[in-house]
Amino acid sequence: MKILILGLNYAPEKVGIAVYTTGMAEALVEKGHDVRVVAGRPYYPGWKIMDGHTGWTYKKSTENGVKVTRCPHYVPKNPSGLKRILHHFSFRIWSFFPMLKAALFWKPDIVLAVAPSLIAAPVATFVAKLCGAKTWLHVQDFEVEAAFATGLLKGESSIGRLARGFENKAIQNFDKVSSISPQMCAKLIKEKGVPEDAVYEFRNWADVDVIKPLDRPSKYREEWNITTEHVALYSGNIANKQGIKIIVQAAKQLAHRKDLTFVICGEGPNRKNLRQAAEGLDNIKFFDLQPKENLNELMNLATIHMLPQIKGAADLVLPSKLTNMLASGRPVVATTMGNTGLANEIFKCGIITEPENVAEFVVALEQLLNDKIQYADFAKSARLRAEETWSGSAILNAFECKLSLRHRE
Repeated sequence: MKILILGLNYAPEKVGIAVYTTGMAEALVEKGHDVRVVAGRPYYPGWKIMDGHTGWTYKKSTENGVKVTRCPHYVPKNPSGLKRILHHFSFRIWSFFPMLKAALFWKPDIVLAVAPSLIAAPVATFVAKLCGAKTWLHVQDFEVEAAFATGLLKGESSIGRLARGFENKAIQNFDKVSSISPQMCAKLIKEKGVPEDAVYEFRNWADVDVIKPLDRPSKYREEWNITTEHVALYSGNIANKQGIKIIVQAAKQLAHRKDLTFVICGEGPNRKNLRQAAEGLDNIKFFDLQPKENLNELMNLATIHMLPQIKGAADLVLPSKLTNMLASGRPVVATTMGNTGLANEIFKCGIITEPENVAEFVVALEQLLNDKIQYADFAKSARLRAEETWSGSAILNAFECKLSLRHRE
């Protein structure tokens, strides 16, 4: 098949959606398909165009068998609500031209869009009609509702109502729509008006052969001069919907524990504020995102993985970082309510606490540190859960079969 993918985020971005769009495209190439990707310039999570790339020119390359066209687009330094809209809209405008060219002269069989950026998704349905291709939308994040939850947009404002109507219409225009959890798939059916037979669960995944428990200390202990017995680790984007300030608050309350270091490894628009909030604490360390080839070392640095999330973001996204946390065979402390998809995923693999409830978060961390039997049970279950439900090869093979079936229908 000829598969044309429209996705704002792509490698060399190290976290989030880019990891999975890149993995999907490369897996399809390995299966013998001809794959082209129209993507933005790499900027996430630092909201700054990465070194070696320019923001206002096109660039073509072949990366691991995938033909990639990178588009110019606006990247705000401080991504407020309006600036994010302009950011996504600029990608829509500049992605249109390479998408149109591919539709007219290459004639793909499948046009697949990744949301975010949903604002750009109509480009995919438009060009698909021109060449008679089937359409597929993969929803990583209900970005309009996430904007409401984080306060970037007001749900009852005229812009908010317009955004909600646009979201529903854009999603309904695709032949097939997938998302990353049962709860998000249910939302597509019940709230977004997508027919049940048009919805497919396409999970994010972990490379369980690469991310796995080590039988030795992580090299980062020596490299980062971490001498405490335990490490509570957060690695990923530092932004509004993560609710990461609870980690600094927990570090303050657990400053008396000389056996525990908090490590925040990531980038994002809230990192500066977080570091300022942590001034004076000697039990918390900040580091940049690490190279992909060192991810297993980083995951194994943790005694406990921390996965904070604000209350309003429940079931609007299933954090992609969870997959590698579980694969590393470490328990997770997550802030979410008990009836959410995230809670289901870490059942018997960790402890959930009420979002933004620092006291509960601290109790959960200490419970795992102090109860060696429970810790060992959760650690074993985490690794088993990753092997059984988050295996990359199984998930990608099933997706490729579904995509091929969609083509033949």
